[in-house]
This record gives sequence, structure tokens and C-alpha cells, in this order.
Amino acid sequence: MDGFVRVPVREQDAKERAKNFKEVCLGYNKEEAEKEAVRCLGCPNPKCVEGCPVSIDIPGFIKEVKAGNVEGAYKVISKASALPAVCGRVCPQESQCEGKCVRGIKGDPVSIGKLERYVADTAREMGIVPEGAKEKKGKKVAVIGSGPSGLTCAGDLAKMGYDVTIFETLHEAGGVLVYGIPEFRLPKDAVVKKEIENVKALGVKLETDVVIGKSVTIDELMDKEGFEAVFIGSGAGLPRFMNIPGEQAMGVFSANEYLTRSNLMKAFDENSTTPIMRAKKCVVVGGGNVAMDAARTALRLGAEVHVVYRRGEEELPARKEEVHHAKEEGIIFDLLTNPVEIHEDENGWVKGITCIRMELGEPDESGRRSPVEIPGSEFYIECDAVIMALGTSPNPLISSTTEGLEVNRRKCIVAEEANGQTSKKGVFAGGDAVTGAATVILAMGAGKAAAKGIDEYLSNK
Repeated sequence: MDGFVRVPVREQDAKERAKNFKEVCLGYNKEEAEKEAVRCLGCPNPKCVEGCPVSIDIPGFIKEVKAGNVEGAYKVISKASALPAVCGRVCPQESQCEGKCVRGIKGDPVSIGKLERYVADTAREMGIVPEGAKEKKGKKVAVIGSGPSGLTCAGDLAKMGYDVTIFETLHEAGGVLVYGIPEFRLPKDAVVKKEIENVKALGVKLETDVVIGKSVTIDELMDKEGFEAVFIGSGAGLPRFMNIPGEQAMGVFSANEYLTRSNLMKAFDENSTTPIMRAKKCVVVGGGNVAMDAARTALRLGAEVHVVYRRGEEELPARKEEVHHAKEEGIIFDLLTNPVEIHEDENGWVKGITCIRMELGEPDESGRRSPVEIPGSEFYIECDAVIMALGTSPNPLISSTTEGLEVNRRKCIVAEEANGQTSKKGVFAGGDAVTGAATVILAMGAGKAAAKGIDEYLSNK
């Protein structure tokens, strides 16, 4: 039965990791990776590749892992992905590449994500970097945002020979990779910074502390600074709230603010100059990956944590691995539950939250069964902090300062899915700025498609 069961991956003990910010998953070593790679059947018509938003040649790189050729495996992955060490950690493989793996029909699918991580980490330790363009095209392209879509688009364009400059609002590059995803899932110095250095090694320039729409507009970049095309990969950093009574109380955070304080500003460090509230009992509202990240961060900062979600466990949008890790660490899940009011004490601080029980009714537009309140089922949870993890939308600054750029009713930029082309000539967009909050790999796929679209546009210009 060996071929039907994947090689287990080593992890920190749940009780230990709940008290620290070190990476939970320890990854494969050489022996484990090669043993797992043998399970790949090398399908002539690989369904796993169809499930990958950036179309990595998965059987191709795994074949090199089997042979012990890490450099060859890294070269295969690098043709399609600029961020393999990131993707190997945070991609929802179970619903993408691994979800299509034929091994999964009668057993465990091949552990594609862990193998990708092994290749990327080992290549980094060996000093292997991706190869840049041999010839330059002499054309300038601006990329707005240094998150996964921007880095992917910039990397692909640089490989094609374009002169690429990334403009980043924050003081540190990486977008959601540095401010949104906690250290225990995605180490910043060891992984994210190294991946960004690899993109820069391709010839990409990076300018931080540049607020597009304030420091300079897209029209100015194109009309005055000589950029022939622009890619908008600015993400979706504007948090959503429920608009329930008491939501303005002190101790109510958006997950965006809470995670940014901890991840980017290192507020979890006692010596940080940007401290964060260390709650005794915290309620996190939401059921996605961001909710899991916020809950597990609050736990590590010393809180008893309750995740409140209005649907059941089967409907939780978070990765199964993240839910499993959260439960192992002691996070309490109050499912089929929805907040109706936040209560504050005489000083304006959160003291508790009233919730109501829910049941699942008819399916909504997305096909999921709609949650319906059960009258008279209200109950009270005493707490001193509430984190709203309800999704985000794009900041309208860029769209409102760019002439001729169409947005939809959700303030997302309208762009062609196939190539990222917007309503404004020479301006392309992708990732969360177009779709609203989604996954890292989908943003990367959009950046890749836009790079191809920009190349076609400039080649025909």
C-alpha cells in the first residue's frame, strides 16, 4: 500500500508551536522528497498541470526530483513560477494540482506542494537563481504593487527582455506576502525576501514608498516618464465590516490591520515599536484563510480564541490544512453562528459579543446553502477583542486618479481574464485588484496572463 499513502511531512508539535511564531511545517528532506517523488506516475496527459493556475510542468520537475537533480527541477519550475518557495507553502493544492492528481482516486494524491517547497528551499541553499533575458527590448513597463501578481508579472516581463520597474506603496516589498500571511506559515527573511531578490536578479527595479495616485499617477508614468505599458497589481487592502451595533468599540480590529501590525511591523515581538493588543479572549469573525491566520496569531499572543462562522464546517472556505492546524493548537470553532451586536464597557472597550445560531437554508447564487437565523437562539460570548475577517476590496485611489479606467460596482478594476487588458489603452490589471480578495496563486496566474498580454500589446504597438 506504500504507493497509495503520501510520505508524511514533519511539523512542530502543536502545543509548542501555539506559543511561538516559528514555521509550523518543517518540509521534506532529500530522502523524504525523493521517496514521495517516486509516487508520481508521470502521466502523459497530466491533469495536475491543468489544475495549476501558472501551468507548472509538474511531472517534469518531479521527474528531476526522483533523479536527485534539484537544479534541473528548479529550472523546470522557474519557467512558470517566480515564487516557488511561497507557492509550496500557501497554495491551496488540495483544490488545484493535487485535487486533479490521479493518485488521489484510490489513495493520497502526490504531495506536489511539499515537493515544490523542497526544490525551492534546496535551490536557495545551493545558491541557484533563475536565469534572466539574454537580449533587452528597450521598452519600459511599470508594475504597481509588489505582491504575488506584481512580482509574477514583473518577473515574466524581465525574462522577455523588458525594462521593468515595480512601484510599492509600503516601505517593504512583498504585498500580502509580508503584511497578510503570518511568519509561522510563511517566513519573511528566509523565504519572501529571498524570492523577491530572485525577481530583482532578473533585472527588475523596485521603488518603495511610492503611492500611485498620490506620489505619481498612472497617466504621468505613461505621459511623462516613458512607460509604454502599466500593470496594476495593487491588491485589495480595504477591509469590510458587518455594520452591526458596537463595531466602533475599541478592541475591534479588521484582520487586515491586526495581521499587518503583527507581520509587517513585528508587533508580536515584545521589543517592537508598534505594539499590539494582547487579548485575553478574542472572537474572530469569518471562516477563510485570513480568519485562520488572525485566530492563530491571536492565540500565539496569549488569547483564548473563538472563530465565529455563519455556516458549517463543510462550508469553511479556509484550507483544510489551516483548519486542522488551528484545531490542533486549541482554537475553538463556533460554527453556524453569526454576530449581531458588540458590547462595550464604560470606557468604550469591547466586553463581549452577542451571537445568534444559524441553520442552512436554500443555496445562494454561489451554490452554497444560505445561512438563516434561528429566532430566539441568541447567546453571549464574553471577550475583550473582536477581529473582523470578512474579506477586503480594492482601494479606489488608483482607479479614481486614472482617466478612462473602468471599475465595477465593487470598485474592482474591469480587465480581460485572458490577458489583463483594461478599458485604458496600455494599462493591464490582475489579481485582487480585479477579482477582490482571492488566493496567492490565482493572483500569480493573473500576473502571468497580463505579462503575456503586455508582450503582445507592445510587440504589435
